[in-house]
Amino acid sequence: MDQKTIKEAFQSRYGDPKLVVRSPGRVNLIGEHTDYNLGFVLPAAVDKEIIFALAPSADDQAQLHAVDLNDQIGFDPQNFSKSEKNWANYGLGVVDQLRQRGYTIPPFNCAFGGNIPQGAGMSSSAALECGLALGINELFDLGIDKIELVKLAQKAENEFVGMNCGIMDQFASVFGKARQALKLDCRSLEYQYYPAEIAGYKIVLFNSGVKHSLVDSEYNVRRSQCEEGVAILQQQGEEIESLRDVTLAMLNKYQDKLSPIVYQRCAYIVRENQRVEDACQALANQDLATFGQKLYESQQGMQQEYEITVPETEFLVDQTRNEPAVLGGRQMGGGFGGCTINLIEESAIDRTANQLAQTYKESFSLDLEVYIADIVNGTETMDNVR
Repeated sequence: MDQKTIKEAFQSRYGDPKLVVRSPGRVNLIGEHTDYNLGFVLPAAVDKEIIFALAPSADDQAQLHAVDLNDQIGFDPQNFSKSEKNWANYGLGVVDQLRQRGYTIPPFNCAFGGNIPQGAGMSSSAALECGLALGINELFDLGIDKIELVKLAQKAENEFVGMNCGIMDQFASVFGKARQALKLDCRSLEYQYYPAEIAGYKIVLFNSGVKHSLVDSEYNVRRSQCEEGVAILQQQGEEIESLRDVTLAMLNKYQDKLSPIVYQRCAYIVRENQRVEDACQALANQDLATFGQKLYESQQGMQQEYEITVPETEFLVDQTRNEPAVLGGRQMGGGFGGCTINLIEESAIDRTANQLAQTYKESFSLDLEVYIADIVNGTETMDNVR
């Protein structure tokens, strides 16, 4: 769904828009489950996005119109509560956060829609929050800086929607840069760009079509296991705040104090943080072979140490290991299904995807969805027609 479609949808209901914004989804190249351990992640904004058209409203009601869903909601920006329409709560949460920060938001109209695949782990929710936050900020000249927009978008999802996500998705959506990967320190929120101009190769997502119900409960289990490991090391006198501060040597020193499963979980996080560092160095050196190898190593860690993969995603990664055109791949996201992210030679994408789709269908009776992702700029105004 492109800018023209969204502007026309807006015009048919509200007249001419004053502002158009695009807000991208994201992929996480490497660094899985490191965020809540205050470690490192390496996301990038991609060319799957949501487009917003906005203008002040002539009456006392604000309107959000989801063009994709052909659904809308009206509300008073000064007095509203959670909606029964789940999609609306991501937008209402943004207005709620602005209200909590003391801003008086005048009524406005907004139509939005996009092409971020649902259920593919590309964070359409963060794109919706960040795009609307930037749009309102620009429309009413609120003067909120980008880092505060990121924080309020995350809090909107945490507090209003009720999803306890980390800050990576919103950060990548706002701070993404074309042809650059974004290394984010989840403790300090310091960030650095690394060149991801991957000549001759593309980032390709294979969507397993599987989303196991384990993901939420097992996420909480993994988190508590990591916290248990940190607490035990602190009891031994180690001055650490999180697994971010732990080395393998430290873990091994106290291995007899940790249960085998807690040791295993902690070892994965420590190694995954190092893999993010190594992957960034590989990008800086334009060493794609090493970068791809780090993806495969991450997959092995998720499978054997963190135990968050499933047969379907394991199959999709394993099938690429002996394909010379594929430099690396791993399961992306919280786990127990979703997409694998792969680095594939551009000229071989169709052949590789078609072969994999056929064997996947034969093995699991599931259709394989394929997405090619280019790395783009973060949330921004597309044109300003005021």
